[in-house]
Amino acid sequence: MQTRNLTPTLRVSALGLGCMGMSEFYGPRDDRAAMAVLDNALALGMTFLDTADTYGCGHNEELLGKFIKSRKPTLTLATKFGIVRQPGEYQRRLCNKPDYARQSCEASLKRLGVEHIDLFYVHRIDASTPIEETLFGLSKLVQAGKIGHIGLCEVSAETLRRAHAVHPVAAVQTEYSLWSRDAETSILPLCNALGIGFVAYSPLGRGFLTGRFQHQPLPDKADFRRSLPRFQPENMAINHTLVGMLTRLAERKGCKPSQIALAWILAQGENIVPIPGTCNLSRLNENARAQDVQLSGAEQQAIRAALSRIPIRGERYTPEGMKGINA
Repeated sequence: MQTRNLTPTLRVSALGLGCMGMSEFYGPRDDRAAMAVLDNALALGMTFLDTADTYGCGHNEELLGKFIKSRKPTLTLATKFGIVRQPGEYQRRLCNKPDYARQSCEASLKRLGVEHIDLFYVHRIDASTPIEETLFGLSKLVQAGKIGHIGLCEVSAETLRRAHAVHPVAAVQTEYSLWSRDAETSILPLCNALGIGFVAYSPLGRGFLTGRFQHQPLPDKADFRRSLPRFQPENMAINHTLVGMLTRLAERKGCKPSQIALAWILAQGENIVPIPGTCNLSRLNENARAQDVQLSGAEQQAIRAALSRIPIRGERYTPEGMKGINA
């Protein structure tokens, strides 16, 4: 597995592993299968693991804590705070207050069973708390050795500038894929200008860009994708045009559509690290091999030209899920 610098002091595997789906949102939990995926991810060199305190309302961090305790692996660990939910509910409130950040950090450290978190993100921006206050509080956690680097998720360019002026921001995490390219307008250029790393979550469009939903039904009722606008039948019918383009290119190159989608993200900048998530070993191996797929300049240009003609129908989230986005 290749590696990349998010910042000069934070080097990670070029492909990370998003762990959210191991705990909720995409179907029932299977901790044994999740452990197998984590074992194989590390064997493949995917040592950048991404979690959050809200994933499974603590379960995801506890799962990683069990993995870390039993395997004692060498890895880069990222987690997040700022989304407050009740177990079993999607409805959330946001809190970025410094005291809450400290309490959340201590709770995450306990669940993970570690003394230090490599990258600690503000998961969503709470407009009621000035970002300067939040960053000052997080800087105290850096000074105390609790966290190594500070990150922000789904942040606006203005807020990122204000935050970075208080304490260096190491990474911004935002949804970024062939069907979610809003980050290219302002936040990616600003990250490049300020020397900030960019972590792309849902780089496979929550599985849509793999092509699986062209031949399989919508996820079952326990899968939150059923509520997302882009996964509504009338929108999927239109969005399949994008998958068709990926599939044709993948066939010509002898690879999978998912590998084209990940290779395209990797080609957009050396400071960009996608973190596809999966609970499936074959998908994990497929994703890892995406680093070996090379897209020429002409191929990238052709993809962008095709994207300009292909409509993407539907918002990324429901209104509830859009809370704190681009704030």
